[in-house]
Amino acid sequence: MGRDLLGDFTTMIVVNNVEVGYDRHAVAMPLNGQFRSGSLTAIIGANGAGKSTFLKTLAGLQQSVAGDITFTGGKRPRLAYLPQQAELDRGFPISVFDLVAMGCWPQSGLFGGINRQSAAAVAKALETVGMIEMSPLPVGSLSGGQLQRTLFARLLVQQAPLIMLDEPFTGIDSQTTELLLKVIAQWHQEGKTVIAVLHDISMVARHFPRVLYLSASQNLWGSAHDVLGHFPHQAHACVSAEPFSLAAGVANS
Repeated sequence: MGRDLLGDFTTMIVVNNVEVGYDRHAVAMPLNGQFRSGSLTAIIGANGAGKSTFLKTLAGLQQSVAGDITFTGGKRPRLAYLPQQAELDRGFPISVFDLVAMGCWPQSGLFGGINRQSAAAVAKALETVGMIEMSPLPVGSLSGGQLQRTLFARLLVQQAPLIMLDEPFTGIDSQTTELLLKVIAQWHQEGKTVIAVLHDISMVARHFPRVLYLSASQNLWGSAHDVLGHFPHQAHACVSAEPFSLAAGVANS
Protein backbone atom coordinates (compact mmCIF):
# COMPACT_ATOMS: atom_id res chain seq x y z
CA MET A 1 0.00 0.00 0.00
CA GLY A 2 1.02 3.60 -0.47
CA ARG A 3 3.42 3.38 -3.42
CA ASP A 4 2.76 4.18 -7.06
CA LEU A 5 4.25 2.39 -10.05
CA LEU A 6 7.46 4.39 -9.75
CA GLY A 7 7.88 3.42 -6.11
CA ASP A 8 7.06 6.88 -4.73
CA PHE A 9 4.88 7.43 -1.69
CA THR A 10 1.39 8.80 -2.25
CA THR A 11 -0.22 11.33 0.06
CA MET A 12 -2.51 10.00 2.82
CA ILE A 13 -3.07 13.14 4.94
CA VAL A 14 -2.83 16.82 4.00
CA VAL A 15 -2.54 19.39 6.79
CA ASN A 16 -3.49 22.91 5.69
CA ASN A 17 -2.92 25.85 8.09
CA VAL A 18 -3.99 23.66 11.02
CA GLU A 19 -3.85 25.09 14.53
CA VAL A 20 -4.47 22.76 17.46
CA GLY A 21 -5.42 23.54 21.03
CA TYR A 22 -8.33 23.77 23.45
CA ASP A 23 -11.23 26.21 23.83
CA ARG A 24 -10.25 27.99 20.60
CA HIS A 25 -6.78 28.68 21.99
CA ALA A 26 -3.96 27.42 19.76
CA VAL A 27 -0.88 25.96 21.46
CA ALA A 28 1.37 25.81 18.38
CA MET A 29 2.03 27.61 15.14
CA PRO A 30 -0.14 26.77 12.11
CA LEU A 31 0.92 23.57 10.37
CA ASN A 32 1.20 22.88 6.66
CA GLY A 33 2.43 19.59 5.26
CA GLN A 34 1.68 16.01 4.30
CA PHE A 35 1.86 12.54 5.76
CA ARG A 36 2.47 10.10 2.94
CA SER A 37 1.19 6.54 2.82
CA GLY A 38 3.74 4.18 4.29
CA SER A 39 5.68 6.95 6.06
CA LEU A 40 7.08 6.61 9.58
CA THR A 41 7.00 9.92 11.43
CA ALA A 42 7.99 11.00 14.95
CA ILE A 43 6.36 14.08 16.48
CA ILE A 44 8.70 15.81 18.91
CA GLY A 45 8.86 19.10 20.78
CA ALA A 46 8.83 20.74 24.17
CA ASN A 47 6.24 19.81 26.80
CA GLY A 48 3.04 21.72 26.13
CA ALA A 49 3.84 22.28 22.46
CA GLY A 50 0.75 20.42 21.30
CA LYS A 51 2.18 17.04 20.26
CA SER A 52 -0.55 14.87 21.79
CA THR A 53 -3.18 17.47 20.92
CA PHE A 54 -2.14 17.34 17.27
CA LEU A 55 -2.23 13.53 17.29
CA LYS A 56 -5.75 13.52 18.78
CA THR A 57 -6.83 16.07 16.18
CA LEU A 58 -5.46 13.89 13.37
CA ALA A 59 -7.31 10.91 14.86
CA GLY A 60 -10.58 12.85 14.94
CA LEU A 61 -10.81 12.80 18.74
CA GLN A 62 -11.02 16.60 18.90
CA GLN A 63 -11.51 19.52 16.57
CA SER A 64 -8.76 21.80 15.28
CA VAL A 65 -8.81 25.45 16.30
CA ALA A 66 -8.34 26.47 12.67
CA GLY A 67 -7.39 25.01 9.30
CA ASP A 68 -8.24 21.78 7.52
CA ILE A 69 -7.10 18.16 7.60
CA THR A 70 -8.00 16.18 4.49
CA PHE A 71 -7.53 12.53 3.66
CA THR A 72 -7.00 10.75 0.37
CA GLY A 73 -10.33 9.33 -0.72
CA GLY A 74 -12.26 12.01 1.13
CA LYS A 75 -12.48 10.33 4.54
CA ARG A 76 -10.20 9.33 7.39
CA PRO A 77 -8.80 5.83 6.76
CA ARG A 78 -9.32 3.09 9.31
CA LEU A 79 -6.87 3.78 12.08
CA ALA A 80 -5.47 2.21 15.23
CA TYR A 81 -4.83 4.71 18.04
CA LEU A 82 -2.78 4.12 21.18
CA PRO A 83 -3.26 6.75 23.92
CA GLN A 84 -0.84 7.46 26.73
CA GLN A 85 -0.93 4.85 29.49
CA ALA A 86 -2.03 7.52 31.96
CA GLU A 87 -5.32 7.79 30.05
CA LEU A 88 -6.13 4.08 30.40
CA ASP A 89 -8.36 2.55 33.06
CA ARG A 90 -6.40 -0.44 34.30
CA GLY A 91 -9.09 -1.37 36.79
CA PHE A 92 -11.51 -2.58 34.13
CA PRO A 93 -12.05 -6.34 34.70
CA ILE A 94 -10.80 -7.86 31.46
CA SER A 95 -8.21 -10.49 30.58
CA VAL A 96 -5.16 -9.92 28.41
CA PHE A 97 -6.65 -12.10 25.66
CA ASP A 98 -9.99 -10.29 25.69
CA LEU A 99 -8.31 -6.87 25.60
CA VAL A 100 -6.39 -7.86 22.48
CA ALA A 101 -9.53 -9.43 20.99
CA MET A 102 -11.19 -6.00 21.19
CA GLY A 103 -9.05 -5.18 18.15
CA CYS A 104 -11.25 -7.58 16.14
CA TRP A 105 -14.40 -5.53 16.72
CA PRO A 106 -14.22 -3.66 13.38
CA GLN A 107 -14.60 -7.04 11.66
CA SER A 108 -16.87 -8.88 14.13
CA GLY A 109 -18.96 -6.05 15.60
CA LEU A 110 -19.13 -5.10 19.26
CA PHE A 111 -21.32 -8.06 20.25
CA GLY A 112 -20.42 -10.46 17.47
CA GLY A 113 -17.76 -12.41 19.33
CA ILE A 114 -14.70 -13.67 17.52
CA ASN A 115 -14.40 -16.67 15.26
CA ARG A 116 -11.61 -19.24 15.12
CA GLN A 117 -9.63 -17.19 12.62
CA SER A 118 -9.78 -14.08 14.81
CA ALA A 119 -8.83 -16.07 17.90
CA ALA A 120 -5.80 -17.38 16.03
CA ALA A 121 -4.86 -13.82 15.04
CA VAL A 122 -5.09 -12.74 18.70
CA ALA A 123 -2.87 -15.62 19.77
CA LYS A 124 -0.33 -14.82 17.06
CA ALA A 125 -0.24 -11.15 18.09
CA LEU A 126 0.27 -12.08 21.74
CA GLU A 127 3.08 -14.44 20.75
CA THR A 128 4.72 -11.67 18.69
CA VAL A 129 4.91 -9.40 21.74
CA GLY A 130 5.85 -12.19 24.17
CA MET A 131 2.54 -12.21 26.07
CA ILE A 132 0.94 -15.50 25.03
CA GLU A 133 1.56 -17.17 28.40
CA MET A 134 -0.12 -14.26 30.19
CA SER A 135 -3.24 -14.26 28.00
CA PRO A 136 -5.63 -15.44 30.78
CA LEU A 137 -4.36 -12.92 33.36
CA PRO A 138 -6.34 -9.81 34.30
CA VAL A 139 -5.01 -6.62 32.75
CA GLY A 140 -4.82 -5.01 36.20
CA SER A 141 -2.07 -7.43 37.21
CA LEU A 142 0.33 -6.38 34.45
CA SER A 143 3.41 -4.20 34.75
CA GLY A 144 3.68 -1.10 32.58
CA GLY A 145 5.82 -2.90 30.01
CA GLN A 146 3.50 -5.93 29.91
CA LEU A 147 0.48 -3.70 29.42
CA GLN A 148 2.16 -1.87 26.55
CA ARG A 149 3.03 -5.19 24.89
CA THR A 150 -0.62 -6.18 25.22
CA LEU A 151 -1.82 -2.92 23.70
CA PHE A 152 0.59 -3.34 20.78
CA ALA A 153 -0.86 -6.83 20.26
CA ARG A 154 -4.30 -5.22 19.99
CA LEU A 155 -2.91 -2.83 17.38
CA LEU A 156 -1.51 -5.81 15.47
CA VAL A 157 -4.88 -7.54 15.18
CA GLN A 158 -6.58 -4.32 14.06
CA GLN A 159 -4.59 -4.40 10.80
CA ALA A 160 -5.25 -0.69 10.25
CA PRO A 161 -3.43 1.19 7.45
CA LEU A 162 -2.90 4.18 9.77
CA ILE A 163 -1.40 3.79 13.26
CA MET A 164 -1.03 6.60 15.80
CA LEU A 165 0.99 6.17 19.00
CA ASP A 166 1.05 8.70 21.85
CA GLU A 167 4.27 8.37 23.87
CA PRO A 168 4.35 4.57 23.52
CA PHE A 169 7.68 4.09 25.32
CA THR A 170 7.15 6.20 28.44
CA GLY A 171 7.74 4.27 31.64
CA ILE A 172 8.55 0.88 30.10
CA ASP A 173 11.69 -1.24 30.27
CA SER A 174 14.40 -1.27 27.62
CA GLN A 175 13.71 -4.86 26.52
CA THR A 176 10.07 -4.05 25.84
CA THR A 177 11.08 -0.87 24.03
CA GLU A 178 13.38 -2.77 21.67
CA LEU A 179 10.70 -5.38 20.98
CA LEU A 180 8.04 -2.76 20.21
CA LEU A 181 10.43 -0.83 17.97
CA LYS A 182 10.75 -4.02 15.93
CA VAL A 183 6.95 -4.18 15.65
CA ILE A 184 6.91 -0.57 14.41
CA ALA A 185 9.65 -1.37 11.89
CA GLN A 186 7.58 -4.30 10.63
CA TRP A 187 4.55 -2.04 10.18
CA HIS A 188 6.73 0.33 8.18
CA GLN A 189 7.95 -2.52 5.98
CA GLU A 190 4.33 -3.55 5.37
CA GLY A 191 3.55 -0.05 4.09
CA LYS A 192 1.46 1.11 7.03
CA THR A 193 1.54 4.79 7.94
CA VAL A 194 2.83 5.25 11.50
CA ILE A 195 2.82 8.52 13.47
CA ALA A 196 4.26 8.53 17.00
CA VAL A 197 4.70 11.20 19.68
CA LEU A 198 8.16 10.68 21.18
CA HIS A 199 10.65 12.34 23.53
CA ASP A 200 13.85 10.35 23.04
CA ILE A 201 15.71 12.08 20.21
CA SER A 202 18.39 9.39 19.96
CA MET A 203 15.61 6.86 19.35
CA VAL A 204 14.05 9.13 16.75
CA ALA A 205 17.38 9.52 14.97
CA ARG A 206 17.88 5.72 14.83
CA HIS A 207 14.39 4.54 13.92
CA PHE A 208 12.20 7.29 12.43
CA PRO A 209 12.91 8.60 8.90
CA ARG A 210 10.50 11.56 9.19
CA VAL A 211 10.20 14.11 12.00
CA LEU A 212 7.71 16.86 12.88
CA TYR A 213 8.97 19.33 15.51
CA LEU A 214 6.29 21.46 17.20
CA SER A 215 6.68 24.57 19.33
CA ALA A 216 4.75 27.71 20.18
CA SER A 217 6.93 29.79 17.85
CA GLN A 218 7.96 27.55 14.96
CA ASN A 219 7.58 24.12 13.35
CA LEU A 220 9.97 21.93 11.42
CA TRP A 221 8.71 19.06 9.27
CA GLY A 222 10.87 16.90 7.06
CA SER A 223 13.50 14.16 7.08
CA ALA A 224 15.02 13.20 10.42
CA HIS A 225 18.43 14.25 9.13
CA ASP A 226 17.23 17.75 8.26
CA VAL A 227 15.06 18.38 11.32
CA LEU A 228 17.38 16.90 13.95
CA GLY A 229 20.29 18.74 12.36
CA HIS A 230 18.88 21.92 13.91
CA PHE A 231 19.27 20.62 17.45
CA PRO A 232 22.38 21.38 19.51
CA HIS A 233 24.61 18.35 19.90
CA GLN A 234 23.94 18.05 23.62
CA ALA A 235 20.18 17.96 23.05
CA HIS A 236 20.09 14.58 21.35
CA ALA A 237 19.30 12.68 24.54
CA CYS A 238 15.73 13.91 24.86
CA VAL A 239 13.41 16.84 24.28
CA SER A 240 13.16 18.68 27.60
CA ALA A 241 10.54 21.06 28.90
CA GLU A 242 12.35 24.00 27.30
CA PRO A 243 12.25 24.50 23.53
CA PHE A 244 15.51 24.50 21.61
CA SER A 245 16.57 27.32 19.34
CA LEU A 246 15.68 26.19 15.84
CA ALA A 247 15.64 27.91 12.50
CA ALA A 248 12.08 28.82 11.59
CA GLY A 249 10.36 26.96 8.80
CA VAL A 250 8.00 24.21 7.80
CA ALA A 251 8.75 21.50 5.25
CA ASN A 252 6.42 18.95 3.74
CA SER A 253 6.69 15.41 4.98
